[in-house]
Amino acid sequence: MKRHHHWMIWPALVIVFMDQISKWAIILFLRVHESVTVTGFFNLVHVRNRGMAFGLMNRPDFDAGFYLLTAATVAAVVLLLAWFFKLKKKNARIAFGLSLILGGAVGNLIDRLRFREVIDFLDFHLGQYHWPSFNVADSAITVGTFWVAIILIFHQKEVPKV
Repeated sequence: MKRHHHWMIWPALVIVFMDQISKWAIILFLRVHESVTVTGFFNLVHVRNRGMAFGLMNRPDFDAGFYLLTAATVAAVVLLLAWFFKLKKKNARIAFGLSLILGGAVGNLIDRLRFREVIDFLDFHLGQYHWPSFNVADSAITVGTFWVAIILIFHQKEVPKV
């Protein structure tokens, strides 16, 4: 294995592990739609999302959504791996961001294949205004996306020519 491949493999594995362990704990300790207040602005909840980010396409009567989202996730994983293998050794920072995205995508894909929906449990709110519930995988995808975007914008010398 090439030295820079570790930047793609290990962070993704850690994200998948943390995501699945946290979802397992939620399934074990909270019933679906149950909520526990942690602080004045944060709750743990047990929500099932058949759709994608922010509950888009979260409809129980739309079975095609499962196949569409599963196919899109598999395609994203393939594209992330293709991009990673085009990177040169000096592109470890981009590889790390891609790894976060990959780990998040795989974490949510595991849920979608096991349950036909994704388990969300992090609920932040300000008074009555709630941010849509999310999970560790969603967080990794978001952080990884911003990480890669920042590198692409501010460190253009590191970006490989395709």
